[in-house]
Amino acid sequence: MKEHLIFLTGKLAKISLEKVLSDMGEKNEFSYEVMDIGVNVAALATVDIIKKKIKPNISNNATKIVIPGRCRGNIEDLSEYFDKKCIRGPEELKDIPVFLGLQGKDLDLSKYDTKIIGEITEAPNMTIEQIINQAKMYKKDGADIIDIGCLPSTNFPHLFETIQELKNQDFMVSIDSLDTKNLIEGANAGADFLLSLQEKSIWVMDEVDAIPIIIPDYPREEKNFYKLINNLIKNNKQFIADSILEPINFGFTDSIVRYQNFRKEFPEVEIMMGIGNLTELTHADTAGMNALLFGIASELNINYALCTQVSEHCNKAIAEGNFARRIMYTTKTYSMPPKDISNKLLHLHERKPFPYTTEELKEMWSNVKDKNYRIYVNKDGIHVFNNKGFHTHQDAAEFYQHLDIKNDDGHAYYLGMELARAEIAFQLGKRYDQDEILKWGCAVEISEDDIMKFKTAGHTMRKIKNTKEDKE
Repeated sequence: MKEHLIFLTGKLAKISLEKVLSDMGEKNEFSYEVMDIGVNVAALATVDIIKKKIKPNISNNATKIVIPGRCRGNIEDLSEYFDKKCIRGPEELKDIPVFLGLQGKDLDLSKYDTKIIGEITEAPNMTIEQIINQAKMYKKDGADIIDIGCLPSTNFPHLFETIQELKNQDFMVSIDSLDTKNLIEGANAGADFLLSLQEKSIWVMDEVDAIPIIIPDYPREEKNFYKLINNLIKNNKQFIADSILEPINFGFTDSIVRYQNFRKEFPEVEIMMGIGNLTELTHADTAGMNALLFGIASELNINYALCTQVSEHCNKAIAEGNFARRIMYTTKTYSMPPKDISNKLLHLHERKPFPYTTEELKEMWSNVKDKNYRIYVNKDGIHVFNNKGFHTHQDAAEFYQHLDIKNDDGHAYYLGMELARAEIAFQLGKRYDQDEILKWGCAVEISEDDIMKFKTAGHTMRKIKNTKEDKE
């Protein structure tokens, strides 16, 4: 059945919205109506205003009601009021086609098939309380298993107690050490996994119940590694295998090939990939690296990824891996490339940062009747306009000479803040929306409360006048 959508908007945007929907032409897999809320600017609408202006029985044929993206309030109240599913549209009209396309696909990012092991590398030097707190943070970011790292030649007197406490708090736990004594102690304390066993330490499997990760004595010895794996399979042993990911210029490409060869040779064996040798030892932003590595994991059906956050530039590795694995799982399910799904791994850039051309902005300017400053960004620079003028610069400081903000400290502060954000967006190629927080993917956690506080602060600052001007 073809969907029938009702788009609620303001007077100024109604014509533009109708044009955008009309331009989609025969591609529309839905019918639609555009309805004026009764306010000039759609962004100023709230759920309460919509309920006051629009009667609940606006259309019996509607399957969904699309409200303005910047509309404030609880959308569930509106769904109950209209007895129809209400959804927020995009904040810019230019994003309507993409928005409708993704809504139609109803993509689910809740599933994944690669479990994340988050390693706490300095555990021997931390208190149990510190370890638990870090474990909770890792779990919140997406880790399924907490790995307790042991350090060479470093005493870990509270190892047993640490793992017991993690298990008491329902964590899945692995113990990571080259010392078999640590591995056995950790397993006896309740650890679920052992990182890692080699041929010389394989005997530990007979001493404990924890599932071991098996690694080769040397990464390039595939023949000996395969022999060891075949013996384990023959003896019905439960294990996970890791071919070892090596750093760039130290065998990285060959190691990717080894993972591929291993999967072809052993299609049913569970595999782990430790990604720290790439992320930690490459001074580049890690979001792209995690997207690529979890893409490889998706193609090769790699079951576990060991993520580390030692270097400061890797401080979002687990969160990035969490979103990467969900995106890759979803795109594999839908047989599509991993694009136009989520912005969580786009920290510095945007898919479509500049929705309006300079010509379109000047057309908007021709309809502006008030002195409030509008700020937009596109490839030509930063654009500021009101009823008195239209100005474009690539340096925020250049606008000072054009702004009429004498004796208006609040407005001056507001414009300075907005123009600084606009310049950052222009330089990086990010999306800038006035009175909106810049989005940084999963690198910066932004809640709905943060967004609303920011919007409210922006509206308030624009209205602030100093005492002297109020008296005048």
